[in-house]
Amino acid sequence: MTLPARLLFAASATALTSLTVLFAAVPAAAHAAPAAKSPAQAPRATTTGGVVQGALVADGVVSYKGIPYAAPPVGALRWKAPQPAPAWRGVRQATAFGPRPMQLPLFADMVFRSDTASEDCLYLNVWTPVQPSGVKHARLPVLVYFYGGGFAAGDGSEPRYDGAAMAARGIVTVTVNYRLNVFGFLAHPELSAESPHKASGNYGLMDQAAALQWVSNNIAAFGGDPARVTIAGESAGSFSVSAQMISPLAKRLIAGAIGESGSLLGLYAPQKLADAERAGADFAGKVGAADLAALRAMPAQQLLDALPATRTGFFVIEDGYVLPGAPQALYAAGRQARVPLLAGWNSHEGSDKQVLGMEEPTVASFTAALQKLYGEQADSARQAYLGDGASADQVTAAAVNLASDRFISYGTWKWLDTHARTSGKPVYRYFYTRARPGNVGAAHSAEIEYALGNLDGNKTYAWTPEDRALSQQMQRYFANFIKTGNPNGAALPEWPQARAGAGAQVMLLDVDPHAIAAPDDARFEFQDAMATQKR
Repeated sequence: MTLPARLLFAASATALTSLTVLFAAVPAAAHAAPAAKSPAQAPRATTTGGVVQGALVADGVVSYKGIPYAAPPVGALRWKAPQPAPAWRGVRQATAFGPRPMQLPLFADMVFRSDTASEDCLYLNVWTPVQPSGVKHARLPVLVYFYGGGFAAGDGSEPRYDGAAMAARGIVTVTVNYRLNVFGFLAHPELSAESPHKASGNYGLMDQAAALQWVSNNIAAFGGDPARVTIAGESAGSFSVSAQMISPLAKRLIAGAIGESGSLLGLYAPQKLADAERAGADFAGKVGAADLAALRAMPAQQLLDALPATRTGFFVIEDGYVLPGAPQALYAAGRQARVPLLAGWNSHEGSDKQVLGMEEPTVASFTAALQKLYGEQADSARQAYLGDGASADQVTAAAVNLASDRFISYGTWKWLDTHARTSGKPVYRYFYTRARPGNVGAAHSAEIEYALGNLDGNKTYAWTPEDRALSQQMQRYFANFIKTGNPNGAALPEWPQARAGAGAQVMLLDVDPHAIAAPDDARFEFQDAMATQKR
């Protein structure tokens, strides 16, 4: 996979040229972690690997950080399916985040609380409500959250994913580290040959599935119910949710799903295994590795540093094992986990500049851009996105919508629409429009801190009472869904189920959340027709 073909998922700093408009810069000093309470109060939990000791991090919330859920994928285990984590004797301290996955500094809004990066990165973190001793409790619902970052960056230690606020609402919350970029998604003919499944790549997805199996086996020790696990994620994390729902390795471990901006059913379809193997062999040649043994012998940092120079990026693969077929076909056939799904996207997932470049927003410039993108279908595209509009503001809005749809919104819509048609389970759709203070429009990833209750972890913005009120409402919607498969609850505006096809009901998430009729049917019908032609 070359960078021009899959710019979103590039593992090179050159990707920032077109992506930085989607992300708000957040300096490291802007975040503060909750302070741990005294070690004398430290709780313990017994896992299949041994006893872990956590810390009280907030009133009524305990955290356990840096728990290994698989063996370090180093040496001969580089580019292998995750193996069981070695057991330990005594009590393992679980008060610090494990190392983050190897990655380049791609996105300015990523702030890590982990101390270092390493191939030895397969750790997870658990936040759980304090349960008084001597009292028998019902097992609590569980949220497992996968971070975003284009499968090239990210970490479970990021403050925006902190699980304390959700734990305070009675949900055992887990964040998971998984392998990224060349370490997580390299395919190669020799890797496929040595695999018992004759497949390679998707190691990052295998890591996520292994973490879900760990949760199934261990979460009861933290007060969670292994039969009530909702998986969630944003961007690449949302793509991951859509993948795990169709993966034989994970789909039976899932009771619900939340997707924030992204799925494998859109314009970023997985590579075929043969194509991914060729790309992997080409990368090996560029870095001077004659065979798999030479690749495994190369220092991790050398492999990572080669990504920009070779203009190579990595993505999910239709490998016949982790992903047994094309995601669109599997969902259409009803072969996904048949569970409730809540998903949506933001108003400004893309930028008008990604369509118009440096041209002024006029009908002429927009029409010219559509001609380059769609050729003889340009008139249909203009009608779907601009209609009879002619003002600069209307053209700008049309360009933002088009960039957003091509990037991630259409794929999320297709996921929701197909799941509603084939799963027999409730589907809830949102459209998030609240801009961070001082920003224009709800940019990609802007909703995470609101939904997970982590506004206070980001000191960059002067959060208003309206921001805090929206965050409270979003947390309640998400918590209700995790607990019951339905986001609705007392004193919340009604969130109707979304049916398939035109005219779906959508929850508009902003100050004064309320349900609306979908405003974007024509856009998605156009994109769907174009995607169908390519399939």
